[in-house]
Amino acid sequence: MPSYIDTATLPLPTSLVGSWRRFGLLGPVYEIIAVGKNLPNGDLLMRVRVVESGEELDYRFTDILNDPKER
Repeated sequence: MPSYIDTATLPLPTSLVGSWRRFGLLGPVYEIIAVGKNLPNGDLLMRVRVVESGEELDYRFTDILNDPKER
């Protein structure tokens, strides 16, 4: 992984709040609920809620972009 993430071509993190994705192809569905803190490498944390369990956790923005959208 590069030491710095070029976010110029990525969607705005705020535009993902309220959307739903899945952890990988077969993982549980989660809802993106908030933008979190910036990380030193240029990435940032997003707050997500796992639908199955209701658990809330921080998840990296770049990992979210790699997860499939849930309809």
